[in-house]
Amino acid sequence: MLVYMEPIKKPPTHLLHMINNQVNSKNPWPLVTGVVIGALLLGSLTGFGIKSFTGGSSSFSNSKKNVETKDASGAKTSAGITDKEAFPDEVEGTLEEGGLDGEGSFHLVRPGGESQYVYLTSTTVDLSEFIGKKVSINGQTFAAEKAGWLMDVGYIEVIK
Repeated sequence: MLVYMEPIKKPPTHLLHMINNQVNSKNPWPLVTGVVIGALLLGSLTGFGIKSFTGGSSSFSNSKKNVETKDASGAKTSAGITDKEAFPDEVEGTLEEGGLDGEGSFHLVRPGGESQYVYLTSTTVDLSEFIGKKVSINGQTFAAEKAGWLMDVGYIEVIK
């Protein structure tokens, strides 16, 4: 059986064709400068609009700022963030150093003995400045493996 095949055609010698060799000599810098200035202006107006729309508030309202008060002797009487939404749990007791098997670095001594201790850690307050004082604490309770009550302290205030 014979199969007829067409003869192979020779490919064209120039697969690429030259495009007009003239380069546009127009200066692109005014266009680039205009785009950059426009982007900066648009960004500024957007930021101004957002600030105006939100009333110019920052991420913390006045009731949620980090506060610190001292008495006449210079000892701290309160410290932390007064945000009751972030730190909704409240407790009172005498602050002592020491956690329970790695849970907390401090604890609150409360009536009823060790079973009533609240073990504490803090991401916002230096609790060591309040050791031995009767305090009121606002914080966030966390699950603990060994401690009956483990809390992250957000705000602490000395009770007089």
